[in-house]
Amino acid sequence: MRATKVFLCVKNISERTVFVIKTAVARRYAQALFELLDESSVERTRIALMGLGQAIKDSDELRHVVASPAFGAEDKIAVLVELGSRLGCPPVGKAFLEQLVKKNRVGFLPEIAEALTKLADEAKGTQPVTVFSATAIPPDEQEQISNRLRTILKRQVDVTFHTDVRYLAGMQIRLGSTVVDSTVLGRLHAMQSVLTKE
Repeated sequence: MRATKVFLCVKNISERTVFVIKTAVARRYAQALFELLDESSVERTRIALMGLGQAIKDSDELRHVVASPAFGAEDKIAVLVELGSRLGCPPVGKAFLEQLVKKNRVGFLPEIAEALTKLADEAKGTQPVTVFSATAIPPDEQEQISNRLRTILKRQVDVTFHTDVRYLAGMQIRLGSTVVDSTVLGRLHAMQSVLTKE
């Protein structure tokens, strides 16, 4: 039992260390890219990288192509640049993707895209907020939520609303790494966590 606890503790520490390193590297790359972009290309690059990052998260095949040594750098660059083109990525973004492949940092792309989004939002003075609910929120209520968040945060907000029936009822609001969860699913998870600890 003690050995299991030690193993789990070491595993948690190593996972946190990997997360911290990945986040730091992603921020550094995102900052370098952000400094190369002019104002007109920031948004297009951000959208393209977010799309590519999501594609890497969602597609086993794409993850295999970018991670496997069976595919050469030229093949990986060709795939990423083609996908980037379809997503409207400007030339600077495509050159950046090429560098990620050459530096073996493509696996960091989802985190780099998130870091770039934060930099772009900071430059605009906008706070991105994501609201999840079990059922669609009517437009007038969406406007009320957006106004309330703007007042609370004392800055402009870019609110994205998502519907997911798994939440059952209530709302979950995500502001960066901060999550405010009043959903039934969130409460059930919290109860499960408490019960399994006892």
